[in-house]
Amino acid sequence: MRILVVEDDTQLAEVLSEALTRRQYVVDIAKDGETAWYSVESVKYDLLILDVTLPKLDGIRFCQRLRTTQVSHPAYCNYAVPVLMLTARDTVVDKITGLDAGADDYVAKPFDLEELMARIRALLRRGGSATVLSFSWGSLLLNPSTYEATYDGKPLSFTPKEYAILELLVANGRRVLSCSSIIEQVWSMDDTPVEETVRSHIKCLRQKLKTLGAPEDFIETVHGLGYRLK
Repeated sequence: MRILVVEDDTQLAEVLSEALTRRQYVVDIAKDGETAWYSVESVKYDLLILDVTLPKLDGIRFCQRLRTTQVSHPAYCNYAVPVLMLTARDTVVDKITGLDAGADDYVAKPFDLEELMARIRALLRRGGSATVLSFSWGSLLLNPSTYEATYDGKPLSFTPKEYAILELLVANGRRVLSCSSIIEQVWSMDDTPVEETVRSHIKCLRQKLKTLGAPEDFIETVHGLGYRLK
């Protein structure tokens, strides 16, 4: 899942990004409302974490615009994406203003990080991005809730990016995914690797799967196009 953090406090934005990345979310950061607006016009997000006090376009006006404008994106309407609003203002009037602007939840600073993560999970479930209990493909079983994977009942070890690529491949089944498509969905906009990085991750996944008994072409190369599961 991909989350946009809209926060002009660099330190707080980095803390949130690190915490979310550890939980296997792909995170982009915008430091002002206008940059955030450009991002939602360009990228599909599962959740926005939106500060109220922002340069150029504040969080309230941003949220109002988001809810009243259908942002164009293939097969996706970002205007309906769940919004969790962050603010240093914690009065009832401020909360009502944020919720009336279209926010789905409202959290005052300072906040407990684990509570915030729980609220994020709740919003993702409510927004139709509910956590899937498991993915499977043949003898491969993935558990997105615990980030564990097994092949033929034997545990598979992996890096966070390897897991994300494997989950993406399983979710898409026989659909061919190009290197650029994998990069777009697995890496953040500020951390875009070269295509050779994807190939390296695929190679490592194949080796690890083979060790557990999977066929060598379990992850199949479709020459000139990309990868899919055999």
